[in-house]
Order: sequence, then C-alpha cells, then structure tokens
Amino acid sequence: MENNKLHDMPSFVMVDTNEKLTTCCEKAQQKAVVTLDTEFVRTRTFYPQLGLIQLYDGEQLSLIDPLAITDFSPFCALLANRNVIKVLHACSEDLEVFKHQFNQLPEPMLDTQIMAQFLGAGVSVGLATLLKEYFDFDMDKGASRTDWLARPLSNVQLTYAAGDVAYLLPLFEAINTRLKASPWFDAAWDDCQSLLVKSQKTISSEKMYLKIPQIQKLAGIELCRIQHLAAWRYEEAKKRDLALNFVVKAENLWKVAKNGAKSTFDLLEIGLHSHEVRIHGKKILRILEKCEKEPQENYPILEKNLYEIEGYKQLSKELRDFLNKNFSENVPVELIANKKRVDNFLKWYYLLEKDETKLPTLLQGWRKPFGEQLVKYLESK
Repeated sequence: MENNKLHDMPSFVMVDTNEKLTTCCEKAQQKAVVTLDTEFVRTRTFYPQLGLIQLYDGEQLSLIDPLAITDFSPFCALLANRNVIKVLHACSEDLEVFKHQFNQLPEPMLDTQIMAQFLGAGVSVGLATLLKEYFDFDMDKGASRTDWLARPLSNVQLTYAAGDVAYLLPLFEAINTRLKASPWFDAAWDDCQSLLVKSQKTISSEKMYLKIPQIQKLAGIELCRIQHLAAWRYEEAKKRDLALNFVVKAENLWKVAKNGAKSTFDLLEIGLHSHEVRIHGKKILRILEKCEKEPQENYPILEKNLYEIEGYKQLSKELRDFLNKNFSENVPVELIANKKRVDNFLKWYYLLEKDETKLPTLLQGWRKPFGEQLVKYLESK
C-alpha cells in the first residue's frame, strides 16, 4: 500500500461548447501526462455510442459532452500529440470509441491495467481493485449502469465519471514509480503500444466467417455458404449500425450454412426467427443460390486445427510448466505466455512449419527470448 492517501477529488468542469473544448485541450497539451476515459452505450448498435469523455490534466478535470460539441479538432490534436502521454485503464473499448468517433487513437498511450500486470497484479484487474491495493481506497461504482446518452446527467453520475480519471492519475504515478524500479518498464510500454497497433487492424468481411462458433464442423459448400453469409451480415450490421446478432444470430447463420435452403419456409424450419426471415429471408436465399454456382476450387479451406497436433493439450501444459519453472520469479508466466499465446506458438511451430513471415507473439518483442527457449525445448524432445 502506498504511504500517501488519495486527495479529495477535484471539482470538475463541464465542457459543452466548442470554445470550452479548445480551452481545456490547449491546457492539457501543456502537460506531460493526462488521464482519459469514456462512457458509452452499446446494447443494440454495431458501433459504441459515445456519451461522455473524461479528461484530467492534473489541474483541471473536464467532462466533455460529445452530444453538444460539433468541432472535435482540438481534442483530436491532443490525442495525436506525442509529447503528451495519455493514460487509460483497460482501454480496449475506449480505443474502439476513439477510432470510430475521431479516427484518431491516443498516442502515446499507457494502460494501467497492463502496467500493473508486470507488478504481479494479475490479469484484467479492475481500477477499483488497484485503488484499494495501492491506497486502501474504496471506489464508488454505483452509477456504472448509467444511460450515458440521457440528458441531463445527474451530479451523482457526473461525479462517478469524474472519479475514473481523477483517481487514475495518482494510481498511474504510483505504478509508474514501481515499474521504473523494475526490469519491466520497457516491456510494459511495448505491450501498451502493441495494443494501439492491434486496435488499428481491421478484419475483412471475407474473414468474418472464422468468428462463427463451430466453424470446424462445416466443409465444402457449407464453408462457402458461411463465408458469404457472415460477410453479408457484417456489412449489413455496419450499414445499419446494428449489433451482429440483431441482424441474424450466429447460430442461425451456421444452421443455414449447414443445411442450405430453397425457400423462406425452409429457413423457418431450420430454426431462424420469423423476423430474421421476414427482413432478410430473400437476401439469404439469393446468397445460397450464388453459392450453388460457385466453383469448388473457390471454396474456403480452413487452416489446420491445433487438435491435429498429437498430444496438443499435454504439450501446451508442458510449455507453460517449463516457463513457470524457469522464469516465474521474474514476471508472471501468464503475462509471458497465456494459453492463447502458447496455442499460437504451437500452431506456428507445427502447422505453419515455422514460417518466418508469420512469427507468433512469443517470438516478437520482449517475449522473443522466452519463445526461443520454447523452440529449444521442443527441438530437444
């Protein structure tokens, strides 16, 4: 626990005009570090609907109302200013908001959740948990289920939102001090910047079928159907700003791909909801008809599955045990190689035949020495 207690939360300023936004962002651009957070709603929509932006520069705490402002160029300039470190916590969804709303990510960025992992905090630890650990402070989460698009927001809701950035700054300072005294500061920095790079990547609609559950149970024309159906659903969801499963549920797409259909009656028999058939039935049937005419050589082919590796589960466990035995005193093994990273490493080693153009995360950046030890381990077996 840190010696210093948290100071009382500073008062906040509502930023609801273009002029106020310019002023608060110009002040923030003079600082070395600012904390950021967003509040948004995403229940039925494809894209997050931004309801509030919180910005704290150490002196002024600004609650920015995106529903009242028309010119966000000063805020975008702040996000892009590489002389100002932007600090967030568990920021994956926030990055998606910034990318969609402003086409600009906060650069450079540090995520206190990632930083804390290098100090043994565990995976996906919450802000409230860290505040309790570092400052013995109990954070009020009572307004977390607010409809952030509603207006006016109450003082209770605004105070809750302000706390997320007010308390984040001293937490960052405490974590940053500890991390700089450890050998892992550069690794934490790299992981945060890697998250920015990852958030910039987009998946093509033609690859969306790979996200459908039970895809490995389909073959031949069934894969052709699911590829075309998933691509259509993805584009439809973006066009209508509707969550994917509010277009057609993934499990129903799979049923259509597996069974095929010639009529709307067939679609209902397969198990599609009546409103799915009423709105999209004709389009789905046209897609199926197109797939019937597709040459077999154009059917997608699934990559080999990890389960094709003999003793895959045991091998995955062996690798993690090896890391745990040899390196766990330096940094939590889960941070070096969680199950997903180990699986990707095994896929590269066995199924991709160690393709140098498709290196797994375990052979990149600060994790590379650990990945190289795993290569030696496998080669010695």
